[in-house]
Amino acid sequence: MAITDKKTGPWGLDQVYNKINQGSIWDYSGPNELWAWGENEVGELGLNDRIDRSSPTQIPGTTWKNVSINGGTTSYRVFVTKTDGTLWCWGDNYNGELGLNNHDNHKSSPVQVGSDTTWKQASTTHSSSAGVKTDGTLWTWGKSYYGQLGQGQASPVSYSSPVQVPGATWSYVCDGSVSRKAIKTDGTLWAWGFNSVGCFGVNQASAQLLATSSPVQVPGTTWATVVNNKNYNSLAVKTDGTLWSWGANTQGMLGLNVFNTGYSSPTQVGSGTDWGTVRGKIAMGTKTSYAVKTDGTLWAWGMNGEQGNMGLNSTSTERYSSPVQVPGTTWDNVYSADSWVLATRTDGTLWAWGWNGYGGLGQNQMPSTIGAYSSPTQIPGSWNSPGSAISVSISSNIAIKSN
Repeated sequence: MAITDKKTGPWGLDQVYNKINQGSIWDYSGPNELWAWGENEVGELGLNDRIDRSSPTQIPGTTWKNVSINGGTTSYRVFVTKTDGTLWCWGDNYNGELGLNNHDNHKSSPVQVGSDTTWKQASTTHSSSAGVKTDGTLWTWGKSYYGQLGQGQASPVSYSSPVQVPGATWSYVCDGSVSRKAIKTDGTLWAWGFNSVGCFGVNQASAQLLATSSPVQVPGTTWATVVNNKNYNSLAVKTDGTLWSWGANTQGMLGLNVFNTGYSSPTQVGSGTDWGTVRGKIAMGTKTSYAVKTDGTLWAWGMNGEQGNMGLNSTSTERYSSPVQVPGTTWDNVYSADSWVLATRTDGTLWAWGWNGYGGLGQNQMPSTIGAYSSPTQIPGSWNSPGSAISVSISSNIAIKSN
């Protein structure tokens, strides 16, 4: 029987020996298919048309690696890296957010960003985008209203091609609506852009620090992963498995057993040390938060809503200010951006629940037929997707299959 695992697939004997000798797991080198579904207003599904899809539809290519998608009220775009280190994009480009050295030239099919082959990961928000290269450099482009580009310029600026942010030890970048956060290789966490309700996490409310165009450090040196919500709140895990949150808290989405009280500094959620520490283990919707523990349990808190966002088989509008378990013990990764959720299990299956806007739950049903699911419902197929291989926006989804 071949040696295998859920992420890398079968290994050859030489790979086993190399793993033993080098002490590391080799990257999976088989086909990585890319699939999209949901709204397609400006071609954000990458399928060379503007037709909405309620079932996953494949985008050409088999070497896709990491995905990032954004869906604001007026902006919809996608970034995906390939296994060769190239970066590809499509969707809207009103402010040069695609990084193609032009404006207002929307793309409905994948287009390469420049010619570099050292891209590691990218992220995008409502007016700008960012990416990290394998050499640890961080790059931003698009329009900066509140300093989101991190270029140290107070007045609004616009770049339609990537421009480097100072420093060369960046590891990962993520976006909210008008703020940006990034983790460095030394475990420090940084924030910049707009600091509404203290969403930077630097113990300063917006009255003290409204915005900054240069990264400021969030206290701590052991940050492992972070998500940054468009509603001005954040969720992060440290390397010791503790879970932290800060920012707005109108619906209890910080998980701190209180409603309507915001926090301008990271505050620990409970006392557990068994939260997942890699990308894909935490997610934030518009009014709900999610996190996976190392034992495979999935937890949710915030507003359940009429769409059943928490996956508890209930459509009550009840709010929860502390984590509540979603049924099941084999959850792997979780993703959300608005009022629906995608989550993978350790067996490679993909599940969805919440609002079915634009067919985003992938059930081959538009909302006129099925408006919502309040319990996890399986999307057909096998989805052996690592934590960086699925992304959710307010209107569409992108997912990689590693077959």
